[in-house]
Amino acid sequence: PGWDDSAGVVLVLAGDWLLKMTLLALVAARGAALQLQGNAYHGLLVAINPQVPEDQRLLANIREMITEASFYLFNATQRRVYFQNIKILIPATWKANNYGKPQHETYEKAEVIVAAPFWKHGDEPYTLQYGECGNMGKYIHFTPNFLVNDYLIDVYGSRGRAFVHEWAHLRWGVFDEYDNERPFYITGQNQVKVTRYLIILLFLISVLMDFRKMVHMNYINYYPFLLFISDSEPDFLLHFSCKIRITLNLERKMSRNSLSHHLNLAVCQLPVPSFLFLINRLRQAAELYLLQIVEDSSYVGIVTFNNEGEIRTQLLQIVNKDIRKQLASYLPTAPPTGRTNICAGLQLGFEVIKKQDGTIYGSEIILLTGGEDRKIIECFSNVINSGSIIHTIALGSSAAKEVEQLAHETGGLTFFASDRLDSNDLIDSFSGISSGTGDTFNHSIQIESAGGRIENYKQFGRAVTIDSTVGKDTFFVVTWQAAEPPKIALLDPSGKNYTNKDFEVDKVLRVARLQIPGIAEVGEWTYALMNTHLSPQVLTMTVTSRASNSTIPAITVTAHMSSDRNKYPKPMVVYARVSQGLSPVLGANVTAIIKPENGNSVILELLDNGAGSDIVKNDGVYSKYFYSFSENGRYNLKVHVQRANKTVRLQPTVPWSHSMYMPGYIENDIQSTVGGFSRTASGGSFIVSAIPTRPYIDVFPPCKITDLDAKTADDTVILSWTASGDDLDEGQAASYEIRTSESPLELRDNFDNAIPVNTSTLTPQRAGYKEIFLFKPEAFAAENITTIYVAVRAIDKSSLCSDISNIAQAVKLVPPMDYLTANAEYNVSTIVLLGCGLLTAICLIISAIICALKKKNKVIVTKTTTKLL
Repeated sequence: PGWDDSAGVVLVLAGDWLLKMTLLALVAARGAALQLQGNAYHGLLVAINPQVPEDQRLLANIREMITEASFYLFNATQRRVYFQNIKILIPATWKANNYGKPQHETYEKAEVIVAAPFWKHGDEPYTLQYGECGNMGKYIHFTPNFLVNDYLIDVYGSRGRAFVHEWAHLRWGVFDEYDNERPFYITGQNQVKVTRYLIILLFLISVLMDFRKMVHMNYINYYPFLLFISDSEPDFLLHFSCKIRITLNLERKMSRNSLSHHLNLAVCQLPVPSFLFLINRLRQAAELYLLQIVEDSSYVGIVTFNNEGEIRTQLLQIVNKDIRKQLASYLPTAPPTGRTNICAGLQLGFEVIKKQDGTIYGSEIILLTGGEDRKIIECFSNVINSGSIIHTIALGSSAAKEVEQLAHETGGLTFFASDRLDSNDLIDSFSGISSGTGDTFNHSIQIESAGGRIENYKQFGRAVTIDSTVGKDTFFVVTWQAAEPPKIALLDPSGKNYTNKDFEVDKVLRVARLQIPGIAEVGEWTYALMNTHLSPQVLTMTVTSRASNSTIPAITVTAHMSSDRNKYPKPMVVYARVSQGLSPVLGANVTAIIKPENGNSVILELLDNGAGSDIVKNDGVYSKYFYSFSENGRYNLKVHVQRANKTVRLQPTVPWSHSMYMPGYIENDIQSTVGGFSRTASGGSFIVSAIPTRPYIDVFPPCKITDLDAKTADDTVILSWTASGDDLDEGQAASYEIRTSESPLELRDNFDNAIPVNTSTLTPQRAGYKEIFLFKPEAFAAENITTIYVAVRAIDKSSLCSDISNIAQAVKLVPPMDYLTANAEYNVSTIVLLGCGLLTAICLIISAIICALKKKNKVIVTKTTTKLL
């Protein structure tokens, strides 16, 4: 969120990289003065004085400082405000990067300046204030020395906290909580005390400067949000020059509930400021694709564009690592500005491809876009008829809504990557794109993709299993946000340690990469990333590999949704296929993570149990219903798969045959000891529409029971099935309705008129558990009825009913003697004759078998003799 302009890059395998950016750091792009929009500050301008020598550490530390400050501000204001878009104005003398040109931004308009120290303050940060208390200040001044030298943190505290301290002075006109002119005061008890305030961080809503638009509290001029609790005398509450009409008594009388009543609509979830971190994320993901993902012998070119295009490089064939690195060097370091013109980028991409092959038919383009483009429809026909496959990555909620249709019409894949910085979506999206040749032996396989926001001096780590089917070209890739990398510790199965010195570290791109030589050792690799920075930051680990053997297929995971577009209230199904070649892999733990554009992720455990959404048990396809739609818009799907070392059932590679199957017989299992493995796969994106505003009504009934089974013991029927849920396959149903009939058609077509079974003693279990229920059907009491049919449906607490289950057959076994006794027409002589006939038949069969064996022995001897001669 917050990017004002759009631009792009095309990887010509090809691809655009439509990147929507007002590059908050390095570029001072179009935008108005500082504004509070919703809960976010937009347009904060930081200007570096032209006399300051070029130092890239300044840029990195400014970004870190304001990122850290945003977290402190967000928490201090009880989740109400944060910094969103920040622009850094660079001196014209700096030449290290291709910085964008400013438009309306000047040094004089900056809210924050970086300049040589002012003699009065030295390296101490300060805010220039010359208005009354409550009036906004002029600017905050930081010195280069304060921003670069960490020893000053011991003196002034963390830079992020210092920024928030000065922000209260600048934005809300709060005066210092200490008084340099009168540092001490004497109490009524003749005690000398320091003039101070325990909490004077923020005097929010003074004159309702920022929050009048948010909370509509026009009936009061001064309303403290975090008021000031002082241990000094009342006369020294706030600075003596700050005449504010509030008292401690007013604060004590205010209840938190009343404050929350006025402010609760302003509470929101904190996004991280959109700094250069986003362009770093883009470069990290694209570089990983070029260095690790795209297959050898592929031709790759890069095109960047905004309203016009630029060829960064013509098609180059990947024949070695040097070519991969060369391609990565052409990736843009700063985004172009201007509006998005996807058609211009695609057209330029087509020209690059055509120059190599003379045609674009069958080529593939990766189109990454984060900007709106209402004119994209103008080139739809040409692109669709071109014969090129367009894979699309939509970056953030502002990405053009038509790109998914473009991918759908050309047979491409669709991905959605959140622009939240705690996300690894971009890397996952690029990792999910491989050639459609079917040559899986050369495909890169994502073993691990994990990360999160890690507190200072805390660590994050896991164990990753490298199995025997992979190990070639194995990479461990770490990314971070701070200026310095985290402390990296990687332990292989033999106990060998890899640390930062073993990784290839790029501090500018904030990525560290380790390639394991040869074939990586099979077993558990354990990693730990320690955040040694003073403030929280996002750390990630990505592991990729390829098949270790050109004749043995690697275990792979493919994931997708039941459709790429869905309209509420229709539920969706998540699918993940785990296989090795054509063989399904069973016994895996499969977890799906579904992320909306905003809000929290939904985590689902996928099952291969033949119940609920899973149609066939043990086919290697794991599934689960998804219906927890939180908002309209894009969602992305990611799947984690893990399995420990154990003996599992492997299905044969040949198609299953049911010709010899008989109910009641045990199937032949193929038992095999297979090592553990880890996999991560992106399942692409999908779009949901027509979601109503809350509160939702219950529209999801329990799912259909598909595995109902019936057995008999004497006159008792034993039913078993997998429990459905309150909503599809989640939760717990309220009750079951079981009915029987002598006709399966009656159960199917007229369930309500079939014979009910008393289920008053049956309490449903949670979804996924095994249900067992016994009853004695009245039909079995009749003399001539030995077969009945049973069906069940689940009912939830809102009285919504599931579909009728599969129909199970229950057969009452009648002992042979009982059957004979029950038929009077069979007299003793008849029984004797039947016995004699049966004995004669048995003798004839035995004689025939003996003769056949004698002939077989003769044939065997003759053949053997012939061979000896």
